[in-house]
Amino acid sequence: MSNKHQLSTLPNAIESYLHHLDTIRQLSPHTVNNYQRDLRVFSQYCIDVELTDITLIKPNLIRQYIASQHHKGKSGKTLQRHLSSIRGLMAYLIQKCLIKNNPGAGISAPKSQRRLPHTLDADQTAQLLDIENPSEGNNPTLVIRDKAILELFYSSGLRLSELVNLDVKDYQSDNRSVKVLGKGNKERLIPVGKEATIALTLWLNTRPLLLKTVTEGVSENALFLNKNGSRLKQRSVQQRIKQWGEKQGTDRPVHPHMLRHSFASHILESSGDLRSVQELLGHSDISTTQIYTHLDFQHLAQVYDKSHPRAKKKT
Repeated sequence: MSNKHQLSTLPNAIESYLHHLDTIRQLSPHTVNNYQRDLRVFSQYCIDVELTDITLIKPNLIRQYIASQHHKGKSGKTLQRHLSSIRGLMAYLIQKCLIKNNPGAGISAPKSQRRLPHTLDADQTAQLLDIENPSEGNNPTLVIRDKAILELFYSSGLRLSELVNLDVKDYQSDNRSVKVLGKGNKERLIPVGKEATIALTLWLNTRPLLLKTVTEGVSENALFLNKNGSRLKQRSVQQRIKQWGEKQGTDRPVHPHMLRHSFASHILESSGDLRSVQELLGHSDISTTQIYTHLDFQHLAQVYDKSHPRAKKKT
């Protein structure tokens, strides 16, 4: 039986495509698993409607499939990922000369309502960062480190991945700035605020207590270390920030991206300078930054409702 004939059925075509993603394109196991999960749901749908011949898959079938998933409550983002998986499979089959056109081309997923990011207001942020005497307590070294992490997140709006990848050399205390490597390997230089500078100075003076020689003559260059003297992992940062949120009495679970969102919305509220916020956050497209204008509008709307004579409800 020819390879071309073997690929004529959808399940076999999917298995061949997944093998291609794994061995030829060498995508990560996580990505391949996502493709596998999405395409097997699509394959089962096709089996249910008694269609497994790949040459008979038409745009209308894919639209019906997306509609069925939408009715099951799948979000627009998830449906877009399903479509991307299907298009990728069909592009692979075109390369194999099994079909001529991509039936998934031009089909769009229903848009789901964009959720606004959760933020802390200025008072809640101050409450979170108000860690008194970090050099005291059961484990003062880790408290000093955590204080510096929290202050730097809020001061400079870093992504979690950007923060844990910082080396000591990336922080310039003389001009109060930090150099980060963001998405797409794009470097940007970000100002560091006064309180974050104070916290980082204390941490850098304390850091040698955790620093150990990893191999002979080589030391860990990471700015933030774990208790074993190695680079701090993302998961550990998430757990510590959540714990500090609980300890400081914030009214919602705190995570690193919440501090990034809070940084952006507070800067925008004060300055109204969307382009500068875009540069600080490292967004390649300003439309990504514009979500913070919605947050700012919500704040303005609340002030309006409380203060404008025509907005007040009569009692």
